[in-house]
Amino acid sequence: MNTMQKQILKIEPVRKSVVVRSTAQRAFEVFTGGIDRWWPKAHTIGTTPLLESFIEPFVGGRWYGRHADGAEVAIGHVLVWEPGARFVCTWEISADWKPDARDAYTSEIDVRFADQADGTTRIELEHRNFERMGAAAGEKMRGEVERGWPAIIELLVNEIRKEQSA
Repeated sequence: MNTMQKQILKIEPVRKSVVVRSTAQRAFEVFTGGIDRWWPKAHTIGTTPLLESFIEPFVGGRWYGRHADGAEVAIGHVLVWEPGARFVCTWEISADWKPDARDAYTSEIDVRFADQADGTTRIELEHRNFERMGAAAGEKMRGEVERGWPAIIELLVNEIRKEQSA
């Protein structure tokens, strides 16, 4: 693919939203600081079982997993850190579900948290920039995350609900 074709290629982002009974601040905290409680251990790019998931709470921080062999495998890096409002990170995973931290090939996840007048919070997730991977790989990854995000978001919602009922 030449440079002109790469500039023209645009793959539609994956967008998901949900409303939860929570404050935006608390939903943000559960998504980021509480990720180990709800992110599925089966969703890993490491070579051994995933033991823990972390998001370091600052721009440049890692979203990573610690694995049974002691390895720390990066999922991405934080680009925007606005507690209670917004979290953006890179998705450093190839279409073959392998670690790939090359900037030119990473997609991005943008998650926004907005308090609503009725005491709920709207969480909006956008996974974008699949075209950076190239046409075939980008379309493949987009399709897989389109199918995967609803179940992942449901795990987040369940964790928020669990906290509310505790």
